[in-house]
Amino acid sequence: MPYAYDDQNIFAKILRGEIPNTTVLETEHTLAFEDIAPEAPVHTLVIPKGPYVTYDHFASEASDAEIVDFTRAIAEVCRIKGVVPGDDQGGYRMIANSGENGVQDVPHLHVHILGGRNMGPMIPLKT
Repeated sequence: MPYAYDDQNIFAKILRGEIPNTTVLETEHTLAFEDIAPEAPVHTLVIPKGPYVTYDHFASEASDAEIVDFTRAIAEVCRIKGVVPGDDQGGYRMIANSGENGVQDVPHLHVHILGGRNMGPMIPLKT
């Protein structure tokens, strides 16, 4: 499946410095920043710097260095934000919405790290 990356999406603009953000972590291939409309006490977005639309796009086309950097950046964000299981905040939820049925709002791969409270059970959508 071809992936059409829109370089005018909000995350591309953040990566180019056109829109400010509150950076949590920046590495060679990854940027993590606070969500502007947090749904939990901890709500951090982690994005690859490359033009990837969804996780499957990233996993199939990113370099090994990008994949390792992104994965380790997620772990470091969890540590920085104090949500690593076993810490006082007791864990986190990680979400990556993909495509129309996955309700993806921005066509740039992004992972939400949510924590700082009990996130409740996963609830399926009603059909």
